[in-house]
Amino acid sequence: MLSLIQSGKPLSFGQRLRLTAKLSWPAIMAQLSSILMQYIDAAMVGRLGADDSASVGLVSTSLWLFWGICSAATTGFSVQIAHRIGASDYDSARNIFRQGLLASFLFGVLMGLIGLAISIPLPHWLGGEESVCGNASLYFAVFVGSLPLLTLNYIGSGALRASGNMLVPGSLNVMMCVLDVIFNFLLIFPSREIDILGMTINMPGAGLGVLGAALGTVAAETVTAAAILWYAVTRQKGLAFKGVEGSFRPSRPVMRNAVKVAAPMTLEHAVICGAQIMITVIVAPLGVVAIAANSFAVTAEALCYMPGYGIGDAATTLTGQSYGAGRKDLARKFGYLTVGLGMVVMSVMGLILWLGAPAVMQLLSPVKAIQDLGAEVLRIEAWAEPMFAASIVAYGVMVGVGDTVWPALMNFSSIWLVRVPLAALLVGSMGLHGVWLAMCIELCFRGAIFLWRLFSGAWLKHGLKTDGIASATDADAPKEFPPEY
Repeated sequence: MLSLIQSGKPLSFGQRLRLTAKLSWPAIMAQLSSILMQYIDAAMVGRLGADDSASVGLVSTSLWLFWGICSAATTGFSVQIAHRIGASDYDSARNIFRQGLLASFLFGVLMGLIGLAISIPLPHWLGGEESVCGNASLYFAVFVGSLPLLTLNYIGSGALRASGNMLVPGSLNVMMCVLDVIFNFLLIFPSREIDILGMTINMPGAGLGVLGAALGTVAAETVTAAAILWYAVTRQKGLAFKGVEGSFRPSRPVMRNAVKVAAPMTLEHAVICGAQIMITVIVAPLGVVAIAANSFAVTAEALCYMPGYGIGDAATTLTGQSYGAGRKDLARKFGYLTVGLGMVVMSVMGLILWLGAPAVMQLLSPVKAIQDLGAEVLRIEAWAEPMFAASIVAYGVMVGVGDTVWPALMNFSSIWLVRVPLAALLVGSMGLHGVWLAMCIELCFRGAIFLWRLFSGAWLKHGLKTDGIASATDADAPKEFPPEY
């Protein structure tokens, strides 16, 4: 059905809906598997006690900062790939992918070195208690040390999604979740005897605690990154390197467009995560229970908004290919459709979260005080999910055409001018409840301004200009897929 976009043929509402659903479903499964992995990590670490849970929660937002910056940096290439595929220019798409691999890896190395340099003092900067700072530093260092490999995962997955292939990255991310369970089970806990169907089995274990949680997840991510890259460079139509010459050397037009898309997104994510770190600093004086409850509640809430990110990924592909094919009206229609679908799905998820908050917190922590506090703040946040969906999916729509400057400004202005001041104001009288009420209000405001920009149509006037991106192959080379693909 994606070929209908490239061919210029009209798509009915039913066809657009089916295409959106087909692309969204694997992306949602990939996002949910990622969140399930976080649930598993949180639940396993939670069994180690409040201090270990707090050590992970203390640096979580800082890790999101590094992960998000690396992910944003790769988006500049995947958006261009979607545009070139929408224009049926597969040679240029492949050339952009090659350049993206090298540039992304080098950027991941740089970010990893920066992270390792600050890993020891970071927990102290965040106001952590001495009892949690050692494990927090160790946990953070393991993850940032793996950023080069994780960044390759981002560029490989992004390129596949830009091609319209949501199934392979989605399936491999489900595999990553399974591997994470296995590795964590073996690395976190010590050797012990377990009962299965009345039989006692001696289960080996490394007993590494928080370090084991980090190593297990990194190992799962490494295997997944290798599989995604293998598929992208050997099997994916329009991207595979076999039989097609090209260079990994960055070209000026590609890098210029990559920076134009990625720079606002990277700055935005850095500023937003800076605000989230500030929220962590605001929460830290409330004590270990509040830190752990806040961290677990953030993990639990992700069950609601990850479907929105999955639909947002599909929206980026659909609007990107439509824009690349020169069909702005179709890009607008896909924008309206995907945002509406995201709001419906996340409204349902918000209701499930409100009803199931106590059960979810019981799954994540055995500590009654953490369970109760986490459930209470989750029920505050559940009311914001429809408008949160509007901001998530509309952002994906705008990224698809390469419009990132104004959406970035909207995102970080909202969180810094609304959420942070409100949280600082309310935490003194309401504790953690005040912090989450501020979050709820800010997300509703953010959704409203994104809906305004979506319906204004301004985002279609600020897309990328694709002129000047030369193909990596000979000018007379065919623009269709080689027969073996």
